[in-house]
Amino acid sequence: MSDKDGKKPLGVGGGLGGGRSGQVKQSFSHGRTHNVVVETKRKRVVVPKPGAAGAGGVVHRPNSPAAVASDPSKRPAGISEVEMERRLKALAAAKAREAGEAAARAAEEKAREEERDRRRAEIEAKEREEREREEALRAKAEEDARKAEEARIRAQKKAEVTAKPAQAAPADRAAAEAAAARAEKPGVATGPRRTDRDRRDTGGDSDAKAKAKAEDNRRTGRLSLSQALSGGEGGRTRSLAAMKRKQEKARAKALGQAHRAEKQVRDVQLPETIVVSELANRMAERVADVIKSLMKMGMMVTANQTIDADTAELVIEEFGHKTVRVSDADVEQALHTEEDAAEDLQPRAPIITIMGHVDHGKTSLLDRIRQANVVSGEAGGITQHIGAYQVKTDSGSILTFLDTPGHAAFTSMRARGANVTDIVVLVVAADDAVMPQTVEAINHAKAAGVPMIVAINKIDKPAANPQKVRTDLLQHEVVVEAMSGEVQDVEVSAHTGQGIDQLLEAIALQAEILELRANPDRAALGAVIEAKLDVGRGPVATVLVQTGTLKQGDIFVVGEQWGKVRALIDDKGARVSEAGPSVPVEVLGLNGTPEAGDVLNVVETEAQAREIADYRSQAAKDKRAAAGAATTLQELMAKAKADESVAELPVVVKADVQGSAEAIVQALEKVGNDEVRVRVLHYGVGAITESDIGLAEASSAPVIGFNVRANAPARNAANQKGVEIRYYSIIYDLIDDIKAAASGLLSAEVRENFIGYAEIREVFRVTGVGNVAGCLVTEGVARRSAGVRLLRDNVVIHEGTLKTLKRFKDEVREVQSGQECGMAFENYDDIRKGDVIEIFEREEVERTL
Repeated sequence: MSDKDGKKPLGVGGGLGGGRSGQVKQSFSHGRTHNVVVETKRKRVVVPKPGAAGAGGVVHRPNSPAAVASDPSKRPAGISEVEMERRLKALAAAKAREAGEAAARAAEEKAREEERDRRRAEIEAKEREEREREEALRAKAEEDARKAEEARIRAQKKAEVTAKPAQAAPADRAAAEAAAARAEKPGVATGPRRTDRDRRDTGGDSDAKAKAKAEDNRRTGRLSLSQALSGGEGGRTRSLAAMKRKQEKARAKALGQAHRAEKQVRDVQLPETIVVSELANRMAERVADVIKSLMKMGMMVTANQTIDADTAELVIEEFGHKTVRVSDADVEQALHTEEDAAEDLQPRAPIITIMGHVDHGKTSLLDRIRQANVVSGEAGGITQHIGAYQVKTDSGSILTFLDTPGHAAFTSMRARGANVTDIVVLVVAADDAVMPQTVEAINHAKAAGVPMIVAINKIDKPAANPQKVRTDLLQHEVVVEAMSGEVQDVEVSAHTGQGIDQLLEAIALQAEILELRANPDRAALGAVIEAKLDVGRGPVATVLVQTGTLKQGDIFVVGEQWGKVRALIDDKGARVSEAGPSVPVEVLGLNGTPEAGDVLNVVETEAQAREIADYRSQAAKDKRAAAGAATTLQELMAKAKADESVAELPVVVKADVQGSAEAIVQALEKVGNDEVRVRVLHYGVGAITESDIGLAEASSAPVIGFNVRANAPARNAANQKGVEIRYYSIIYDLIDDIKAAASGLLSAEVRENFIGYAEIREVFRVTGVGNVAGCLVTEGVARRSAGVRLLRDNVVIHEGTLKTLKRFKDEVREVQSGQECGMAFENYDDIRKGDVIEIFEREEVERTL
């Protein structure tokens, strides 16, 4: 089919659809333009006939917007623009559907391909499993056949060996055992004569045995020197014990006796809690058996869970073992030693503690005895540490002195001095008599049960009155010898040296009466007098040895700390190798700073010392946690309410020694009342560090340094973070400053001052103002800024402020007594004739602790 121009119609070769075969259904004309209807497989399109659109014979395709839509002249005649646009849209929609269907077909093809791949993989996996299963069955069949062959050979050999004894039928069991033993020996023929076939069979068996033996010899291990020199085969032989065990098993088997191992009963140490695996290990039982036993009790546990002692005891009894209850505190049992024998005790030097009120001359008296000058190096002239010294008198006797502080804040330090002492020397100034710390020292000495010697100091002063001191002591049940008592009293002067010899003689007499003795040939036992953190030497503790001998290299535990003695330094600064009873020394080698008053014990091993220290540390931590925890909801709410109502001043305290730090903390805890208190966030010994600055910054607290300074990084951190660091060397100043700072947290006290009274003579109604009282100031003065109360029949009706205060027509600030004025209340109009106005002023007064 072709037209007169020689071109093919659409659908045959150059028509619509890009070569897709089509069929011309019909032809119709609109005017001079001929159109043909081409019906393809998917759509029916009306297109102009070739050659009819123009001279060039160009075909106008509906899907060519540039040729048709943009140029109306090229549009076929008889087709409107709307119709042409509709046809173009239909053509575009048909193409879009075709594209979508093509994409759907591609997706379906891809899915079918994936399904084919999956099925192929499944088939291959099944085939592989079938092959593996067949190979396993084949291997198992071969193994079963091999085992059956081996069993048949063993049965044949056993039948050959037992044939002879069965025919012989021995009379007794011993003959049967002998025959069996002879049958086991190689080369001994017990059966009938072997045939050639039997020889071939046994020959094959012997070859297999030889090959197995060679294989065993090859795997026995390395060649030893004795084997190489002896030229042997190097095979590993059985021991004599193994041969005996084999013979006993064979004999028991021949007699028909079953070998049963005896149950070994063990003593199982049981702490308060124990892990399941550790319990099984201590019983030498399987962990699975222990877990099974616990499950029978209704406890679903694992090997790493902890059970209590009572449950563990039931399990131990079930397995037939014995329970030995132990406690964590048993680690300290090694420290409780027995009393020393009388023949081991040797005389020791007395320990004398000098106590008394502050500034009564204790250190000066000790300086006179030691021929030293300690007081000149102390801040403020007061002692703030415990000093331990050893003095050799002219008579040759050795005395150990402890100098305690006299300030009120150092109560605990005086108590420690009294606890480790043998004799207390109570120093009382002759011109000052008995003071509060003197009474406290007397109470400490009585509580410790130690004898007392009264030294009445400053006897050289003109105002000295020793008799008044003796009389005042009677009020506290201290009767001196001068007043027919038992307490020795000596009048001394630390300034001139008067009475020093008599004081030393009295101390020696008292020590002789006490008969002080100790055993130096045992592990050392001592008390920590003071502890500090030295920059170059680390933690240093001043220890007073009470019994035994402390040597360099000893391992010790003291409180929550432990260590090994690296060096011992006496009171004169010299290094010593050992320290006996009543000798004060500085000990170096601790792992931390102990608390003053802790007991030092020498132990055998480092592991024991570490274990004891860890136990004490954990116990102290648990105790602190229990003390700070609220047990009930009511206590928790009460504590929260108390914390909200009380203002706190947080501080961080660092001191040079442990005793001073404790004394400062105790003194600060006493500062405050029901409204404000001081809370010590942290206290310790040593220089102020960056961690202290960080803690103070987090809580907006100042850092208090007592005889210590901040290092360079701490100073830089404090400047950056704005943390205040205060340094003190006298405890008076420290406590006064903290009191002043805590007083600033107190709310000011509001006081009312009555300044006048006015009587209402008449009430006027003023528009825009309200009721105005015409008043006469009867007493004092009426001020515009003051507060007022309205009294009716001497009962307070209203309290507020004045809205206006006028004299005639002028607003005034105040009105004097005897003058008339007009007053109006702020937000209150219920005023009557005859009421009284009370005028007052409020002022805030700062409170102090």
